Amino acid sequence: MTTARTLPMTVPAPDLPARVRIHEVGARDGLQNEKTVVPTEVKAEFIHRLAAAGLTTIEATSFVHPKWVPQLADAEDLFPRLGDLEGVALPVLVPNERGLDRAIALGARRIAVFGSATEAFAARNLNRTVAESLAMFEPVVARAKADKVHVRGYLSMCFGDPWEGPVPVHQVVRVAKALMDLGCDELSLGDTIGVATPGHVQDLLSELNEEGVHTDTIGVHFHDTYGQALANTLAALQHGVTTVDASAGGLGGCPYAKSATGNLATEDLVWMLHGLGIETGVDLDALTATSVWLAEQLGRPSPSRTVRALSHKE
Repeated sequence: MTTARTLPMTVPAPDLPARVRIHEVGARDGLQNEKTVVPTEVKAEFIHRLAAAGLTTIEATSFVHPKWVPQLADAEDLFPRLGDLEGVALPVLVPNERGLDRAIALGARRIAVFGSATEAFAARNLNRTVAESLAMFEPVVARAKADKVHVRGYLSMCFGDPWEGPVPVHQVVRVAKALMDLGCDELSLGDTIGVATPGHVQDLLSELNEEGVHTDTIGVHFHDTYGQALANTLAALQHGVTTVDASAGGLGGCPYAKSATGNLATEDLVWMLHGLGIETGVDLDALTATSVWLAEQLGRPSPSRTVRALSHKE
């Protein structure tokens, strides 16, 4: 018996946002860790299917050097295939000015830079210190803003680092504020190895607010390594956050942090939000079908619990 259209029951909880914008990262962050190169036409269809399911912010690709992320070497081929997606924001990751040039040449109007709250991960991911990476981003953000391009600042290792261990909240706040001071419109807090817990999330958000980083500019990006992603998301929602990153089917990890497992699955997030009466604009059945389709292309089942439950055939 199919229950997807009648369940979950809607039981609102107090003091939660009426609507949440899902920042879908499956096509970029989700696929970048795949060892087998996914054909460009499959990526394009994946993004079109996500849009058809109601997602309005879909991170499309990354303009990094192909040597570092071979899976996304087809950015110049992929991005023009998405030009028919009206009303859908298609942010792209750019590591430096060269990446920005490539993105803007193809008409990208939303970009993201990717920083680190820790020195260890900055060295491994960017081959720079934290200060050097911020200096590299400064002209990227300045040029993008001069061209009226929206800029998102990703900050990784906000809750723990596999090499440094616990990351002090004040350290994260210092780097986050520096990133926002460059001119970023939005900040995404990354729990790259999935070690955050709800109290830690609320403490970091409160400290950011005290330092002038407003909640309405903050998104959260949780990995589900220890099964805490939904609990941490709920803690962020209770604080007033209305932007949540998620990956269709729970795809993703981090090629530079081997302990990082999959992202929060978009379907699992949507199930919880709809149960709470929070609007997303997403058709859960269509999204589930999309993740089932992509899992077939990848040759393995989706790790999302909601996808597995809704796609089970008795």
